[in-house]
Amino acid sequence: MKIFSKEQIYEGDRLTIKKQNISSADLMERAGISLFNWLDARLQGAPVPILVFCGIGNNGGNGLVLARHLITHGYNVKTFIVDFSDKRSQDFLINYERLKGTTKDWPISIHDGDDLPLISDQDIIVDAIFGVGLNRPISNWVVNLFKHFKASKALTVSVDIPSGLFTDRVPKHEDAVVFSSLILSFQTPKLAFFLPETSKYVDQWEALDIGIDTQYLQDTETEAHILGKLDVLPMYKQRGKFSHKGEFGHALIIGGSYGKIGAVQLASRAVLASGAGLVTAFTPKCGYIPLQAAFPEAMVITDLDEEKITNIDFNIKPTSIGIGVGLGTDEKTLDAFETFLKSNTVPLVIDADGLNSLSKNNKLLKYLKEDSILTPHPKELERLIGAWEDDFDKLKKTKAFAKKYKVLVLIKGANSIAVYQDKLYINSTGNPGLATAGSGDVLTGVITGLLAQGYTALEATCFGMYLHGKSADIAIEFKGYQSLIASDVISYLGQAYLDLFELAEKPSAAPKQEPKSKNEK
Repeated sequence: MKIFSKEQIYEGDRLTIKKQNISSADLMERAGISLFNWLDARLQGAPVPILVFCGIGNNGGNGLVLARHLITHGYNVKTFIVDFSDKRSQDFLINYERLKGTTKDWPISIHDGDDLPLISDQDIIVDAIFGVGLNRPISNWVVNLFKHFKASKALTVSVDIPSGLFTDRVPKHEDAVVFSSLILSFQTPKLAFFLPETSKYVDQWEALDIGIDTQYLQDTETEAHILGKLDVLPMYKQRGKFSHKGEFGHALIIGGSYGKIGAVQLASRAVLASGAGLVTAFTPKCGYIPLQAAFPEAMVITDLDEEKITNIDFNIKPTSIGIGVGLGTDEKTLDAFETFLKSNTVPLVIDADGLNSLSKNNKLLKYLKEDSILTPHPKELERLIGAWEDDFDKLKKTKAFAKKYKVLVLIKGANSIAVYQDKLYINSTGNPGLATAGSGDVLTGVITGLLAQGYTALEATCFGMYLHGKSADIAIEFKGYQSLIASDVISYLGQAYLDLFELAEKPSAAPKQEPKSKNEK
């Protein structure tokens, strides 16, 4: 699913209005009805109090349309106008008059100095105060209203975006943003929903189709994409009946040091669980017996040194290499790593101490094979690209780094983001259970295994992080967050694949029609 920028959202609205020969007020009506249909389908006429807080711009107009349809369908609604300026959008005024013609309970205006309305934890707050066009500092009294929302503990539903949240920068003050229980985002989600510093304002989100021009949505190139099941399913490579292991690649995992052979075992197991035909582990001598005993499916080559890697020398022809897990940063190991990079021509994944080695000697970056995959967690990323001001600056610097060295950078996190050729690919799977030792080693193995099978760097990364997260999502149903360990993620990779197959085998069903408003019946 594409994630559109603020400017692209405006252009989509403009083009839709022009091509469909409708007014902006008609498009606002359509958006408001989509909001109503979503809520009505779930509330089913429940008498819960709904407090709709509207700003005086177009997002406030969306809230007014929603309030009107809720009222005409018998819901218990109070509408408030957050009167932070004397300027009103034209479509807001149109829908303000329509609402007044619908009910005797006219909207209540809230001004600076007024008492804040009573809100209980049994109410539903609809936040339609500010939209994506916010470009001004928020008044202190409006900030106090936001804090009042949060203190009430009421379910808070934001229209399109939490009020106070920007699409392209991090708010300076936490209290100046509404903390949303649910965001009903028009057409697509916003990038800010997925970044560590701004996702705290977002509990859940859902995208509502408001009929933006289909051709525009299909043809417009966006910077960011959110990867779901339907996005990664086309990447899957089918197997023929007479396939054999030689057709699915031979991956080499290079890593390990005394006391850290487990990282190599996890990565190697993940290679085969992802579908690769063969895997060889290259470790110090101390890794030979543990790997042969614990993971008989792997072949093992060892360094001459007992405790660390000092010379990366192998007589096989791998189709992909993953390096860095448990590697250590001994001086001799760093020298071996440098020598390896200078001669390597095989598709490559670099993780953990491989990344730390690059940070210690950034001159090595020029030796990276084009389309090499780097998989840093935030601290490792900071060592590579330097400190950043906020998450948007982090993405900007990562894009510049990836472009300069012609590599793919996978920023690991709650929503892992692959950065490749000025594009962002955001993973939709995964959970807090992955905050456990070895889960990154497993991810390295999965991606290396997919590379071995002939997936491109981008496909291997996007498909790999999706499968890795999906496996964890399935595993926690049986293990819980706290008890999930990295080995479990490997164990449930098969279930993650089967989940994709089930979708592929199901016949496409006709889309269900959402309930419509009375005006549409």
